[in-house]
Amino acid sequence: MTSIYNFKVEGIDGKTIDFARFEGKKVMIVNVASACGYTPQYQQLQELYEAMKDKVEIIGFPCNDFGAQEPSTNSEIQQFCTLQYGVTFPLTTKISILGGNIHPIYQWLTQKALNGKFDSEVKWNFHKYLIDEEGNLFKAIPSAQSPIDAEILDWISL
Repeated sequence: MTSIYNFKVEGIDGKTIDFARFEGKKVMIVNVASACGYTPQYQQLQELYEAMKDKVEIIGFPCNDFGAQEPSTNSEIQQFCTLQYGVTFPLTTKISILGGNIHPIYQWLTQKALNGKFDSEVKWNFHKYLIDEEGNLFKAIPSAQSPIDAEILDWISL
C-alpha cells in the first residue's frame, strides 16, 4: 500500500504538485468540470479553501470522462476557473478517471488493494475524496453533496 504522499501530479500551471508537501494536513481531491450542473461547487470549494486552507488542501482534477463536460484545454480551464469563480486552490492538468488511461492517483483512490481502505467508483463530476493528516483515504463523498456540507466541515474541524 502506498500513501497519497507518494504522488506527484502536473499542475495546470505546469508546476509539479507534490502531495508530500501536504503531510500533516487534510486533503480533499475533487474531479471537476466546467460545463456540469455541479460546476457552481467551484464557488463553494473556493470559499472552503479561503476559510480553512490552514487545515485542508483542495486539489481539483479536471476531467472530461463524464458527459464530455470538460472539453476545454488546460489554459481555457484555468482561465474559466479564475474568471468565473476566483479559484486559487491548485488544479491539475486534465486527466482520465475511467478506462485504460485512469490516472495513477485515481487508481489509488478507487482500489482497496492500493489504498488499504475501500473500493469506490467515481460516478460523476465533483466526486470528492477526503484524505486524513496521515495521508490515508478517509471517505468518498458523492457529487451532489456540497463541499461545505456539515459532514465535511465537521471532518475538517476534528
